[in-house]
Amino acid sequence: MSCYGRDNPSPEYRDMVAMYERLHEEGETASKKSGEETFSGKMLIQHAPGIREMIERTKAETILDYGAGKGAGYERRDITLRTGETVPSIESYWGVREIRCYDPGHEPFKALPENRFDGVICTDVLEHITAPDVPWIVDEMFSYATKFVYANVACYPAVKFLPNGENVHCTIREPAWWAGLFHAVAMRHTDISYRLVTSTKTGRRKKFGFARNRRKEYQTVERMA
Repeated sequence: MSCYGRDNPSPEYRDMVAMYERLHEEGETASKKSGEETFSGKMLIQHAPGIREMIERTKAETILDYGAGKGAGYERRDITLRTGETVPSIESYWGVREIRCYDPGHEPFKALPENRFDGVICTDVLEHITAPDVPWIVDEMFSYATKFVYANVACYPAVKFLPNGENVHCTIREPAWWAGLFHAVAMRHTDISYRLVTSTKTGRRKKFGFARNRRKEYQTVERMA
């Protein structure tokens, strides 16, 4: 496991959180998005069906969205899912009684939760975390869960950049690397089920090597406790 932790994160982690606080407020230049639009949390919706499967399989009633951005996905109504189904809201679709949002870069959700939750979800987040801190972050996610963890990770560069000029996807690894990490952490939490969905992009790279408009391929590993 990492020598770093919640009480002793890497210096890079502290710098990263400060940059995300700035992006949440000021927006991101390369994608020409305002602060309100940047890391809104709407990408959660495409993972809603997979998360619902885990909720139903584990009979979860409470959810922690770890790295929720601004949580905009929970505010939308009459949502059309990737399955083609239209639902009134994420809350009603999942049928849970509590959803808690946590995000260290967004002031309204900055406070760490004090209790555990049946399910912990983390969508489009882990690739944004500095590499030395990924192991303890994943371990913390499992520690907050009583039944399951659901996470997805993009394994390619983003089109957004940090204020220091670096790509927001600061930890780009192969799906096998992420699968190995989750397996190692999950072995310390054998009573917790998990599903990890990684995505890669194939086809010819565009200018500057960005992955925009390339075909996505998904890989899923899971364990049911």
